[in-house]
Amino acid sequence: MKLAAVLFAIILMTGCSNWIYRIDIPQGNFLDQKDVNQLRIAMTQEQVRFVLGNPVVEDSFDNNTWYYVYDMKRGMRKRGKDFRKELVLKFDSGRLSSMTGDFEKPEEFDTPLEG
Repeated sequence: MKLAAVLFAIILMTGCSNWIYRIDIPQGNFLDQKDVNQLRIAMTQEQVRFVLGNPVVEDSFDNNTWYYVYDMKRGMRKRGKDFRKELVLKFDSGRLSSMTGDFEKPEEFDTPLEG
């Protein structure tokens, strides 16, 4: 009788596992395409920091490469899938020279800022 009660309780508990709330865990720099659209070739590192904030990683061996990385670990599958977005910026003599990653290159990227 006790064994049947224990088995019944275990079955009920496994059915309730979806009721447990698990939080999403975001890490890194969240960037939106509208932020990336403000980038222009030949921007200084200070101007890029003003627009996007500090990079998550500045390459220790190459100070001219910045990495903006954002990871989202979903706590519950019904809120979507885990995802990762990254943006890699390269500088030449302290000026932005190229961008790669998961964001679209802005239409006006190759047009330097005036001034």
